Amino acid sequence: MVLFTRVRELVLVFSQICNHGVCFSSRSLPTLQLISSAIRRCICSERLCRLSVLLQRSPASDPPLVRISISDTGHGNCIQEFQDLKCPVEGILAETWDGIVYVRTTKIADISDPEISCYQLNLKENVTTRKPIRLPSNIKHAVKFSGTEVCLFVSESVDVLLAEINCLFHQILILKVPNIAMEVVADGQDTSGSLNDAVFLENLFSGSSFTASTLDLLKLGLEDFVLRHGSSSMCNSCFPNRDELKSGGGMVCEDKHKITKLVVEAAVVIGEISNLTNNCFGAGCSDTKVLCFKDFAPCSISEAFLKALTFIDWKRHGLTLECAINQRRHALLKWEQTPLSFHIHIVVHYYHKLVANATPVVQQTRFDKKLISKAVQLALEDFKNKHAGFLLSVDNLKISRFAPDLAKAMAGLVLYSNDMDFKKECLAILGLQPHQSGGEVVEETIKKKIISVIEKNDQRPQGIKEVAHLLFKDGRQKLQVVDNDNEYCMDDFDPMNL
Repeated sequence: MVLFTRVRELVLVFSQICNHGVCFSSRSLPTLQLISSAIRRCICSERLCRLSVLLQRSPASDPPLVRISISDTGHGNCIQEFQDLKCPVEGILAETWDGIVYVRTTKIADISDPEISCYQLNLKENVTTRKPIRLPSNIKHAVKFSGTEVCLFVSESVDVLLAEINCLFHQILILKVPNIAMEVVADGQDTSGSLNDAVFLENLFSGSSFTASTLDLLKLGLEDFVLRHGSSSMCNSCFPNRDELKSGGGMVCEDKHKITKLVVEAAVVIGEISNLTNNCFGAGCSDTKVLCFKDFAPCSISEAFLKALTFIDWKRHGLTLECAINQRRHALLKWEQTPLSFHIHIVVHYYHKLVANATPVVQQTRFDKKLISKAVQLALEDFKNKHAGFLLSVDNLKISRFAPDLAKAMAGLVLYSNDMDFKKECLAILGLQPHQSGGEVVEETIKKKIISVIEKNDQRPQGIKEVAHLLFKDGRQKLQVVDNDNEYCMDDFDPMNL
């Protein structure tokens, strides 16, 4: 019971930390990179895997150290991956970690190999001169399995490390990797002798479909993140249920290598808060946080990434960007004249995807501003196509404001006409019966048609010329106009040009 109470207290503290944006620091940089590598190995294995992070305090050491173990049951590892790993060790990190990592791994794609290879590397050494030290191997004792364990020792508080890693895992959950169960376990005693155990467990494949695309899983993961505000518990004040959220996604690929291709995925989730006084976003806050993932792990915002966001034609989607701010762990977009109840959430993930059976290797994934801008742009277009009336361009928003007055004027022309045949034909085109000739009914029908045409025309891809949608079309005949030798059909006429 004492342990359960302690776990609940720690989970509550970690949720508050994540909610206030205090997440992992430079101290957790090596852990972040090693977890990212473990996730990639699990994905390459194409089977159910477990990713475990274990924190063990060693009070006997001087100074007291914490052993961090990151293990996975994915694809076997090639030691070359760690030889090429770039991990800057400076500042606080240089004071708490000596750069040494211990690696135990099986051979790649060979679960029957009888040995577990063991190595020691110093990540403080230059990549070009870094050489692994081979340690005595371990025997499998006829057990068939594959996987990798990486250990390092740091001089840090277990609570601090646990808070950062817990926050890190809650962000990784956005990716909804379907074949990995994740767990974080911390045990040991601090100097006061109090129990410091906590467990974080997430069985991802229990709620994710193996048949779903990575983009669909990213949208689903962002929705969960928004509903929970990045913590472990649901929020009933802002978005009581998932139906109040709308999403869209976009993906672009670029083949740069024979065995891999660069993939950039973007997801957009938009929700409207009904209760402006009781929500978690703060009064008058409609800013957008843009999260970025690189190779299945959260990453810092670079200036190239920030510029890519400013290159997007936001006005085409009814948004006017005031400024983009680098908040290190996310980009903050400030809008002009956006409704306070309107909240936009964006996540971008770019990674190398294997296109052939090959060993996963460490590659320098560089930001490509054009690919990032295009992926977000496609996500916004996908959102508009799925949810009519949302994200109308600035120009069409201005036009839509005249829809009520235009509908009222057109309804007056129909209702006050003395030509009964004309009135009957107009009602038929509107899809109304003679007994539905009331002023409000006719006016509302015309207004809906006007707005519908505006929305459909707004969904047309930029730069592609298509026949515009007609405001009124009864399907009985095409009106042809003959002017000397030039003949054209009214289907080629854009009524919005009027």
